[in-house]
Amino acid sequence: MRINTRTGPPSEVPVSAPVWWVAALYLAIALLVQIEAGHFVALRGAQLSIVLVVVVWYALHSDLRSAAIYGAIAGLCEDALGVQTGAGWTISTIVTSVVANYLTRWFFADSIPAVAFVVLCATLLRRMIFWIVMALQGYPAGYARLHFHQAVWESLFNAVFAAAAMLAVRRYEDRTVR
Repeated sequence: MRINTRTGPPSEVPVSAPVWWVAALYLAIALLVQIEAGHFVALRGAQLSIVLVVVVWYALHSDLRSAAIYGAIAGLCEDALGVQTGAGWTISTIVTSVVANYLTRWFFADSIPAVAFVVLCATLLRRMIFWIVMALQGYPAGYARLHFHQAVWESLFNAVFAAAAMLAVRRYEDRTVR
């Protein structure tokens, strides 16, 4: 966990990044659940993005380079499984993971309200960058209001999911420690 890394050299900052195989397993599970069951869980046209929550979780617990690589892998997987998105998810997920990692300089990554706020902002940022990339690829901008509406609801949905997941993990950890 980090707080304001500007006060000391980066070598003195403890980073508790998860091991790669655990992070890869979480990403694979998130992709599978999002692809197979994500469309069943929708709120006002917005779907839960478990992949984004996992990417933000990893970015909050790792260094900048690892967060960017993890975001690139997650984005590439979503682009490979998506239809006609080009590099939209890859670019937006990399930028989102880097920004989320940068935000960890000012708070603890275990704070539920802080993580929920970062997930909310990351969802909005990711959607904005995705639609900018799609517009650059020639996608018509006629549904901008609809996409903004979906992004707002998705950001709320993801923030609530992240908070609930953190509470569930804490509850599970409390039981295994006793």
